[in-house]
Amino acid sequence: MQSTATKRPRDVDSAQAAAILYGDWGTSKAYVIGLAFALSGYSSVWLILAISALMGLVGWNYITICEYSPSGGGVYTSARKRSEVLALISAFFLIADYLITASLSALSCFEYLGVSHPGLWAMVAIAFIGLINFFGPRHSANLAIIIGIATFGTVVLIAISAIPFIGDAVRGTQPLPKGEWTNWANFVGIIVAMSGIEAVANTTGVMKLDPGSTDANPSVYHTAKKAILMVMFEVCIFTAFFGFMMNALPGLTIVDHEVNAPDQAHVRDQMLKYMGGYFIDNFWGGPALAYLFSSLIGVVFAVLLLSAVNTALVALISLMFVMSRDGELPQLFEKLTPFGVPKYPLIAATLTPIVILFFIHDVAALANLYAVGFVGAIVTNLGVNASDKTIPMKRLERLLMWIACIIMLAIEITLFVDKPDARRFVITVMAVGLVLRMLVIENRQKAWATKKVKLRHASLFSDDALVPLHHGAILCAIRSVGKTLNFAIQEAVRYNQPLYILFIREQKVITEVDRSRLWVDDDDASKIFDYAKDNASTIDMKFFYSVSDNPARTIVEMAEQLQVSRLILGKPRHSVMLQVLRGNVVQEISEILPENIDLIVLS
Repeated sequence: MQSTATKRPRDVDSAQAAAILYGDWGTSKAYVIGLAFALSGYSSVWLILAISALMGLVGWNYITICEYSPSGGGVYTSARKRSEVLALISAFFLIADYLITASLSALSCFEYLGVSHPGLWAMVAIAFIGLINFFGPRHSANLAIIIGIATFGTVVLIAISAIPFIGDAVRGTQPLPKGEWTNWANFVGIIVAMSGIEAVANTTGVMKLDPGSTDANPSVYHTAKKAILMVMFEVCIFTAFFGFMMNALPGLTIVDHEVNAPDQAHVRDQMLKYMGGYFIDNFWGGPALAYLFSSLIGVVFAVLLLSAVNTALVALISLMFVMSRDGELPQLFEKLTPFGVPKYPLIAATLTPIVILFFIHDVAALANLYAVGFVGAIVTNLGVNASDKTIPMKRLERLLMWIACIIMLAIEITLFVDKPDARRFVITVMAVGLVLRMLVIENRQKAWATKKVKLRHASLFSDDALVPLHHGAILCAIRSVGKTLNFAIQEAVRYNQPLYILFIREQKVITEVDRSRLWVDDDDASKIFDYAKDNASTIDMKFFYSVSDNPARTIVEMAEQLQVSRLILGKPRHSVMLQVLRGNVVQEISEILPENIDLIVLS
């Protein structure tokens, strides 16, 4: 059982959270409009309007998701409420996304600046951003605020320079060509505009609490809502506006999925830079001012791409910390730096993208691995929350979430069909991650079975084993009538000790109704308690019933409260696969049980 006592500081306010989110989501307009033009030419504005509307719908749903997931972890935490296996798969979706986001954004930055050896510069930049995050997300978020303000100011200047050309944009706009499947495929091709939204759900665990909420009952609804709305409106409105104003640029041609202008080749990935220079040159100030303005745009958006690297690292660190807290990663991943940052997640999140860039330092190759991961994460997060009846959503909120989920699911299916490289990459990441997870748990269980010292003060007993006399009461935690219960009754009778019988109904999501449930309403518990009363009438015996999302922790807390001398458990009977994926409850109990309570595991 991993410790749940480690907590990260909640010192990221709404402005800082917005800056972190904007660092990833806000980069989309820098390349999505050019990508859309390469797919659909002067009719691409309709695709951009559609993707902007979808971004608004998904962003609004993530406000609701953040409201009910205030402890970070994003889709991983949401999925874990329903299934631990689904949570692991979701986590690997995210890990694949963030690794490529960090690598691709860093490389794109230096490709954008036109430096020599951009891959080397990108690796150095990632290492530097990792160093900044050693001092905590609040400090990197403050830097992200400065970058966000500079980017927003530049975006506004581009928009102002475009106003005199609105008429040209109207005249240049063309209708979508016939062919629904082609238009859908082109729409899916620019879904990378959505990348980044999951980051806000991942960082709720470090957001400042809303007034009146506590660590025991956290709420970051208002903090997250302000952050999402600030970024969502900017991204949706300006992406749509620039997609429209791109039609004011004359003579753009498409050659091999690249966009060429009459006076400049390869402007697809620098469309905003070219657009700003064109507008200034042809209305506002001439070639010299146009060059300065386009250079400013290039530098600002290059820095924003570095901010996207920071967002990816922050999200990766948060995700790995939450997984460690839940026992899915080693407990050392919970160790914090003096500034409250998980030390080993920081190291892993920084080094892995650098390793990726060492082997793959081509923007196109990295981009080809991109979309399946983050779309899969969004689909899962929307789906598990929309289908969770225990979340007190309003009917309209749930309906909007289902609509967004269905659209994103259709996009994910299309990506799996059309993007074989991305499909193989995500499947590989998930397969490797699940195998490693299975090996870790399997090794723990083998060590537990063969080296009793790993259980500190537990002993394994067969049916005819002799047990030394202990003073105090016995606690027996069971799920069914069998030899474990019979053994506990025999020990209580033999040594004239009180016997406490504990039945736990495990649930991942617990409501107030569940907390007030009685054992008489549970048929399984009733059978056990009735059997114990019929077979142990001569001893002092009490029954305890609990609905818990963490049986190991509940058992240990009950043993401490009752001040028992011995805890009797049966050896887990789950399938090998289920034990590998979920872990061993007996082992978890042994790691946190106080030394003064003996653990007896009946084999």
